[in-house]
Formats: sequence, structure tokens, C-alpha cells
Amino acid sequence: MAKRQIPVIVLAGFLGSGKTTLLNHLLGRSGGSRIGVIVNDFGSIEIDAMSVAGQVDSMVSLGNGCLCCAVDTSELDGFLDRLARPTARIDVIVIEASGLAEPQELIRMILASDNTSIVYGGLVEVVDAAEFPATRARHPELDRHLAIADLVVLNKADRAGEEERRAVRAELGRLGPGTPVVEASYGRVDPELLFDRKPREDHAEAVRQLSFEDLVREERGDGHECGDGCHEHGGHLHAAYDSVSFTSAEPMDPRRLMEFLDDRPAGLYRIKGFVHFAAAGHRRKRYAVHAVGDFLRFSAAPGTREPVTQLVLIGTGIDTEALRAGLDACRHVSPEDAEEHSMWGVLRYAQA
Repeated sequence: MAKRQIPVIVLAGFLGSGKTTLLNHLLGRSGGSRIGVIVNDFGSIEIDAMSVAGQVDSMVSLGNGCLCCAVDTSELDGFLDRLARPTARIDVIVIEASGLAEPQELIRMILASDNTSIVYGGLVEVVDAAEFPATRARHPELDRHLAIADLVVLNKADRAGEEERRAVRAELGRLGPGTPVVEASYGRVDPELLFDRKPREDHAEAVRQLSFEDLVREERGDGHECGDGCHEHGGHLHAAYDSVSFTSAEPMDPRRLMEFLDDRPAGLYRIKGFVHFAAAGHRRKRYAVHAVGDFLRFSAAPGTREPVTQLVLIGTGIDTEALRAGLDACRHVSPEDAEEHSMWGVLRYAQA
């Protein structure tokens, strides 16, 4: 059976860009998910996401005691091990990097970790829409950070005019071609864009995770309000991005799918789900897939489930019909003709 892995998200951005505000927003809107937080330069905090918001400090009092530790990046593995232990019941880990930190070092440590319970969840770079030109002029190292980001949150969009935001987005596109950019105010980004929320166990009506299809149906329904009380589509947090669901009872051709994944369109941020492959002589044909930005990982999926491909693709400004057409073209019409070595491309990204 496939081992559940906890995504580790690096939250970075220059001082004052709004990282902590965004983090607190995630904590307050995480549904039933438990978020483990590592605050660079401050401490490691296990947080029940629904009970703590706005409390990021060197000491945080929780029901089960206080954790007060000075964090050095050399200790990151230890904190990840602690947060990823089964008894912590953590669903996602967020590392809030210092405003002067080099996020690539944190990413390198996550990718090099021997902890099989975690998986890299992407670099989210927060940018101040109003201050970006001046900040970048003083700190050109930000170009490096933006070049490796998997998602850019253009925060404080309410403080910049339309022309100013357009100019910043154009520069962001030049620094990180194809990287999705989501505009936000007060760090209000839908957590569903970053991680999968799950319902709280004590919510009798919430028996399963809210899907993107559910979100769309709710948004179309009468009287639905977003968390801030807005009624218009443009006010919904999830209106800033698109999702594509794909299901196929036919197995997928591994080579065609790898060509599709190697040439992912601009704006595509996450891919998650299960793939059933057609591959002669390969005993394990069903894999879980996890992709964020340029990161791609396959892992063995339970063999007891139906041999069906089920994928969700999430991004901003993506051509949903083109994505569906591309995936349709990856179906394998004659599984019995699958080549023996066609899985090699997939196995390069498979977790042992």
C-alpha cells in the first residue's frame, strides 16, 4: 500500500511582503487539516489549524505545551521528522522562511531528506505589488528566488493600480517564465491551491474532502457566500485559478504521458491523482502522481482500487480544453501492444 506523504511547502518573500499574513490566513481557512509550521529564525510549532491564527512568535502556548526553539537550517531534518511522525497527525507542513533567507537552501534540504513521510510541496514566493520595483532594486537576489518559485503570490494588490500591477506581472513573467501568478490582498489565497483540505472529524455533515467540482457547484448555487461575505464570482478566492479533472477507464500510455508532463503549459501549478498505465511485463501499473512546478514524483498506489486514471490539474490562466485534449491523446487504445520498456521514463521519477 502506498505510504501517505506530507507535502512540505516553502513560503518565502522579502521582509514585509505579507508571508505571515498569508500563513495566518491559511491557518484560519484550512478546514479540518492540521498544519505543522516551521518558522525560520523563530521556532517549530505544531498547530491545530482551526485553533491558532495570528500567533507566530518565539514561544506559542498550545493545549499540549510550549515549543520554544531557535531554528537553524541544519536542524531542519529534525523538525521535519518531529512534525511528520504519525502521532502528530499533520496533513501539511509550511516552512515560513526568513525575509532574508535563501529559499533554495531549504528546498535542497527537503529534497535531500531521507524522511519518506514527506514530499516537496513547492516554493511559494510572496511579492509586494506596491513595493516590488524598489525592493528588487535594493535586493537583486530576489530575481534568483523568483526564478525557482513554483507559485508567485502578488500580494497587496489593493495597494497598486492596474498599470502598476500589469508592469509587475510582466516582470515576474520574464523572471519566471510559465510560473503561475495569483493576485491577492491581505494574503487571501485559497488553501486549496496549496494543499488538500479535509473536513474536521467533528463536522457531521462533512464526510469527505470538498472537491473542486463541489466548489464550482457551490459558487453557482443561490445564496452562496465566500468566507469574507462576498457574493460575486470575482470575490471568491478560488476564482483566481482553474482546475481540470480527468478520468479514464482506459490505461494511459506511459511514453505519451511523460511527453505531456515534460511539456507542461505555462500556469500549470499542481497535478495530483492516480495513473493506470498500460505496460507489458510490468507488474505494478497503477501509480500515484504528485507534481508541483517542475517537481514530479510517482509512487506505488494501492492495487485494491479500480484500475482507473483520476487526475486533477490546477493552475492559473491555463487552457482547460487543451489540457483535456492533451490527456485524451495519452490514452492507450491497445494495452496488449505496450512495449516492455515503455515505463522507464516513469520509473525515473518513481519513489523506491
